[in-house]
Amino acid sequence: MAASISVKAIWSDLVDLTKARLSVLVVVTALFGYFVATKGDGSFSWLGLFHTGFGSLLAALGAAVFNQVMEVESDAKMERTADRPVVANRIPSAAAFILGFLLSAFGVVHLSMKMNFAAGAFAAATLFTYLFVYTPMKRVSSFNTVVGAVAGALPPLIGWAAGGGHPLASGGIFLFALLFFWQLPHFAAINWMYREQYMAGGFVMWANGDEKGALTARLALLFSLALVGVGVYGAVSGVLGWISAILIMLVSGLMCYLAFVFLRSTERTDARKLFFYTLIYLPVVMLLGYFGWI
Repeated sequence: MAASISVKAIWSDLVDLTKARLSVLVVVTALFGYFVATKGDGSFSWLGLFHTGFGSLLAALGAAVFNQVMEVESDAKMERTADRPVVANRIPSAAAFILGFLLSAFGVVHLSMKMNFAAGAFAAATLFTYLFVYTPMKRVSSFNTVVGAVAGALPPLIGWAAGGGHPLASGGIFLFALLFFWQLPHFAAINWMYREQYMAGGFVMWANGDEKGALTARLALLFSLALVGVGVYGAVSGVLGWISAILIMLVSGLMCYLAFVFLRSTERTDARKLFFYTLIYLPVVMLLGYFGWI
């Protein structure tokens, strides 16, 4: 019984250390990029899909581990992160560092060797931006959220490149813009919901000093409007069919409405509604984008 409890506890700590749920989202967006890059040209392969997903997963898990090692002091000051395994010393920092390095390195190498150099390069760029630009910037400037959105918008380009897509092609631009602008109202809502904890952790965020939430809500509305523009770009660039593009604009319009409600009330409950809608929004738009892809 004790051994089974111990194994269960270790597994739980590893899931927390690697932010497994968040890492799965990264993999899903990378696979989405691979699907759309190979749709209709006969280049799709299940083996390619596996290698793209596996390499992206390793890199995402490694980034999550490194992030917790780098932010252990800040995490200790916030209620929502105070029980993370490195903070609570259930996993030593040195062991976490080695694990993060191995996962990240193997992820980049796997993508480069099994798919192509461009896929590995995008994975490396994601790791660099997330760990060495975004993470330290969180203590310096609220612009960190924009930089973090860049890091979060690169994974679909891993899959796009793995499938043979050119990063500057309309499809690559659409993928990057979709993930970039989606993250910003998503993060704005989270930022407002946990404003006090972020401030206690020493992070410089949009909501710092924004006691009424007006600035945070305006930014959420601005970037939600940008998502409508992403749908327009998808149509005029020929990336999407008009029906899919219009549907994407409509679901983006609903996000604008929720952001506007948050702006009018600045209540935490309305920020939470916006946050949960962003979780629904992304898979819906990816499905519309895939089936409407030309």
